[in-house]
Amino acid sequence: MPTISQFFGIIIQMFWREHAPPHFHALYGEHEALIDIRTLEVIAGSLPKRALNLTIEWAIEHRDALMEDWTLCQSKQLPKQIPPLE
Repeated sequence: MPTISQFFGIIIQMFWREHAPPHFHALYGEHEALIDIRTLEVIAGSLPKRALNLTIEWAIEHRDALMEDWTLCQSKQLPKQIPPLE
């Protein structure tokens, strides 16, 4: 699964052959959450509150790029890197 961004110990990844709805995976230590790109809701798993808040803040800033990467993955192309949260 390609890593598209990393910040503050959080790893953001996106699978090539994923199911709807459009989403990304956020990993932090032993925790993992799947987050819907359109609604920014957790659709599976969980993250500690601080890591989730940082992930949502990042996703708000990069929602268009996340949708572009989702489209690339659906057509079996490598997603582009997205800048980290600063």
